[in-house]
Amino acid sequence: MITKSIKYVLATGLVCCGISTTMISCSNVLDEQPRSTYDPSFFNTPTGIEGGLTALYAHLRYFYGNGYYLNTLETGTDEYTYAQSADGNFKDADLSGAGSVTPNSTVAGGAWNELFSNINTCNGIIENGTAANLSDALLAEAYFFRAFDYFILVQTYGGVPLDLGNGKLKFNTTTNRTSVRNTVPEVYEVIFDDLEKAVADLPENPRLTGTATKNVARLYLSKAYLTYAWWLENPNNIPTYPECSRDASKAQSYFQKAFDMAKTAIENPGPYGLMPTFYDVNVAKNDRNKEIMLYADHSENEKFGNGGSGYGYGSGGSPDNFAYWMETWNYTEITALAPSGDRKINPVQRETIQGLGRPWTRMAPVADAFLEGGVWEDDVKAIDSRYDATFTLRYHSNTGKPGANAGAWVYGANGMKVNSGEVYFSFVDEATAGAIDWTPTKAMIKVGDKSEEQEVTGFNFGKLPGRADFVRSVKNISRKCYPINWKISISRTDTDNSYNNMVNGGSPRPWSVAKFSEFYLIAAEAAVKLGKNADAYNFVKVLRERAGKQTFSMNDNTAVAIDNSAAMIAATPNPITIDFILDERSREFWGEGYRWFDLVRTQKWAERASVYHIAGNGYTDKDLKEVHRDIPAGYYIRPIPQGQLDGMEMSPEEKDAYQNPAYR
Repeated sequence: MITKSIKYVLATGLVCCGISTTMISCSNVLDEQPRSTYDPSFFNTPTGIEGGLTALYAHLRYFYGNGYYLNTLETGTDEYTYAQSADGNFKDADLSGAGSVTPNSTVAGGAWNELFSNINTCNGIIENGTAANLSDALLAEAYFFRAFDYFILVQTYGGVPLDLGNGKLKFNTTTNRTSVRNTVPEVYEVIFDDLEKAVADLPENPRLTGTATKNVARLYLSKAYLTYAWWLENPNNIPTYPECSRDASKAQSYFQKAFDMAKTAIENPGPYGLMPTFYDVNVAKNDRNKEIMLYADHSENEKFGNGGSGYGYGSGGSPDNFAYWMETWNYTEITALAPSGDRKINPVQRETIQGLGRPWTRMAPVADAFLEGGVWEDDVKAIDSRYDATFTLRYHSNTGKPGANAGAWVYGANGMKVNSGEVYFSFVDEATAGAIDWTPTKAMIKVGDKSEEQEVTGFNFGKLPGRADFVRSVKNISRKCYPINWKISISRTDTDNSYNNMVNGGSPRPWSVAKFSEFYLIAAEAAVKLGKNADAYNFVKVLRERAGKQTFSMNDNTAVAIDNSAAMIAATPNPITIDFILDERSREFWGEGYRWFDLVRTQKWAERASVYHIAGNGYTDKDLKEVHRDIPAGYYIRPIPQGQLDGMEMSPEEKDAYQNPAYR
């Protein structure tokens, strides 16, 4: 990891009032640290430049790994809805009537309030770097991050300001309370220029583990070309703001640029490449592997360098990596009958192992993804290893762990014993669901001097013949009980995994921001738009072949030797379509914060996410209900945060005109 620990510093300068902000939990309030002036001489020294460059990487922790930012990119899509314990942040994002997106929502502020201060840091480094004898390669890191941040902003809000107060792309040293939004093409012009310079000047290999390289810049340049091409084409007439003309005739040239850039990166991988299996990419012991090109870094040992609490109860705010909490249901509420018969215990308790961790029950996957026609339908589950290496589907009893205060076994389904380490509860596929017996499981238990029949668990779990584990079908996913996203969850090596408070803290794992595998899907998507089906098929084929290979079953916790690559290729459609590309992107990047951008880019959000199915809020709820979302075209860009508008010294009419039209 990058070991220099200069905290997210100094060169802040948001458009409205120069504030550095951090998203925090449980409210729409932002933790603001006002600044009025900044000394530009800071960037005239090697120490200042070094601190600024370190801050560029540190700033990633303030949104990647933040659960409320992840919510804005997943809830309301065809991957996630709000879960049983969700507050208004998550219900707002769902657009299903339980809440609403307004300029005061965290949905509005997540990106805006973090990125402009970092852009100003980039401006300061670029503006003063030459005088400080900064090399072109180091300057290129600032160019990369300025483009990186503007790319997030333009996708999220439409056109955004390029002038932070002292002129276009100038370092801003004083509070500025007026602002003018540039158009989308004007912002993309800066993004392209900065990333093209970064590709030219960055090294092939990172100067430190995790720093920017040519191929990192190529990834974002190819994705920016691709996104702008879609914006120019505008197939579903999605409005933009500020209003400006689009020349659809230029779209093909940008699709071609995206294709060429991604293809060049694949052919010149440098230190990057695909891991042998999908499990190898995402298992914690392989963090910072060759497929992960950029990450918001954390570690177990550098508490100060992590910038967050790292230990103990956990802050529920940046820069901690706590996003996985949101996609984790409260499995610790499962009860099981202990052998003595006089008490029920929790057979699956919190552990600092990947696939469990701290539950918050804020985001639940929609059931549609697991049913016939979904990205994880049964035919996919049978041959695609990504299913096993994405979700915690089997929950092992851990009553034998230190501090569990339980016996060696508990009663399971069909009155059978479940020993510590054995599976107590499982999610099963749709086809198997037809055999589930939903009648309560009871057992004759000796209590004192007499025997009596007791229900083994109070949960609405089913059972299958001859199996000791209770089961629930993916057809019965509810807002209370659903598969956990295994990929992003906690893992620690510095504990004995007993029931200690470390499990409540933020994860010490790095958050994967960019993956080499995305080049293949960018190239394939561009190829579809260019009518190059053979190329699209070949790029998709690479990832699907890998997805068929499995050397370890995460849910069974055992080594395997499975090769379904031929079956995966046979199941690949030909020709490739944009909808199939979106399915593949979901299988590769499920729950990692890609989805809203993918659906907005391709203008498929309303088509793919307007209707979903899920069961209710209780453990006894298992029957799916249909839910409708209202996704108007104007919501394809987010509202400008109310705090931004409140901080500007402009007339009410000017502030109204500054806001995106759908939210006025």
